[in-house]
Amino acid sequence: MNLSYRKAACAVFSLMFASPHTASAQSQTSPSVPVGWLSASPGIVRVGAKPTLKWGITYPATVVDYVTVTTPSTLVPKQDLDVEIRVLGAGVTVSNSNGSNMTFVPTEALFSYDGGSYNRIFYGTNPQVDPSRVVHTLNVKSGRNLRFGGRFFYNGSWGRLYTSTSGTMNVRTLVNGQTPPTTYSLINAPTLENFIKPYLDASGKVMIGPMDVIVFMELTHTDSQASELGYDLQDMVLLVTFKPRN
Repeated sequence: MNLSYRKAACAVFSLMFASPHTASAQSQTSPSVPVGWLSASPGIVRVGAKPTLKWGITYPATVVDYVTVTTPSTLVPKQDLDVEIRVLGAGVTVSNSNGSNMTFVPTEALFSYDGGSYNRIFYGTNPQVDPSRVVHTLNVKSGRNLRFGGRFFYNGSWGRLYTSTSGTMNVRTLVNGQTPPTTYSLINAPTLENFIKPYLDASGKVMIGPMDVIVFMELTHTDSQASELGYDLQDMVLLVTFKPRN
C-alpha cells in the first residue's frame, strides 16, 4: 500500500503566522505585534488522518497594563518595574528685539518618586538634548508614584516651576494613540517643534512605543490660556519607558 505523509505542524503554521518580526528594544519583553505558537501531534501523519493541533497567541502588552496613568501627570506602577527617562526636546525660546531670531534658553526637567522632592534630571538648551541618551534610570516599586516638573532660566532668574502637583494642567502624560490636549491640532500648528514631529502621526496623535509614556510640559503659559497659540506643551518633553522585570 502506497502511503503519503505530511508535516502537519509546519504546513499549518506557515498559513497561520507571518515570519517573525525584527525585535525592537521593547519587543524582547512586550511584543509589538501578536505572536503565537502551534504544535501538532503526531508531527507526521498519513493523508486522511487528523492530527491534534494546539496553539496560543500572545497579544501586545501596553503600558496601561502595567501603570495607572492619572490626569494630569502622575504614573503609578501596578508592579515592580524598571524605568528609563529620556529628554526629547526643550522648546522655550526668546526672540530678539525685532522678532526675527529665536534663541533657546536653558530649561530644567525634574523628577519625583514616591512623593519625594523634585530633583533635576536635565538642565540645558535644546541643542544639548540627545533623545537617545537615558538621563535617569530607576527601579520602581508597585504603588509608588512617579511625577514630573520643569522650569526655564532667563535673564538671571527662574520662570515659574510647574509640576504634576502644582494644581495646573501644564504637565501632561500621554500614551500611544492619544492627542495632545491643545485647542488646535498640534501637527498643523506653526509652533510645532521639529523634535516633536517624529512622535506624532499624520493626524497629530502620539506615536510612541507600547510601553512608553510621553510627558509634555508648558512652561511659559498657564493652562487657563489654553486658547492662546503659545500653549503648545512643547517647552519640555520627556519619554518614559517602562520595562517589566524578568
